[in-house]
Amino acid sequence: MSQVLTPAGTLTKAANRRLALRLLVVIAGSLLFVAVQPGLYKAFCDWTGIYDIDRADQLAHSPLAGRAVRLEFDANSFDNGLRFRPELATLSAKTGNVVHVTYRVENTRDTVVIGQAVPSYSPQHAGGYVKKLDCFCFKQQTFAPHEVRELPVVFVLDPQLPADVTTVTLSYTFFEVPEGSVQGRSVNSKSAP
Repeated sequence: MSQVLTPAGTLTKAANRRLALRLLVVIAGSLLFVAVQPGLYKAFCDWTGIYDIDRADQLAHSPLAGRAVRLEFDANSFDNGLRFRPELATLSAKTGNVVHVTYRVENTRDTVVIGQAVPSYSPQHAGGYVKKLDCFCFKQQTFAPHEVRELPVVFVLDPQLPADVTTVTLSYTFFEVPEGSVQGRSVNSKSAP
């Protein structure tokens, strides 16, 4: 095998061009992802029924008669210094009606806690019939040391909820967000006594 000798620096210039091209492809891919992300998120929410604000008015004016359903509320905190509970443990509501409930959170630590609440439902298939209009679970929450806050949940039970479901349990678990994974969030100064 013979080697082709090139002037010094030619090999380096070619390697630099390949690296620059690769970086441009990564940047272009990142920009494309950022551009399509809102559409993908909206499509995902439409598909799952999450944050279905537009449909709330339709549900509230459904031709189906509302029926009473027992709602149970539960709260858990995953070892993160947050004391977390619903203001009401149970409530009777009718399908098609807008329901407002509040959860209370207290940061028991001397440090800031950043958390994300994850909902779950029982029976599990009932989750598809709970149409949330407003929920603290939509975004990460930042709690100042010893801050106490009331967090709202507003939802509508779809009148199409199967007749065999007479009780729906809405449970939230707060998980701490690892440090450094939150960008540009500031501590919310609103506190409740």
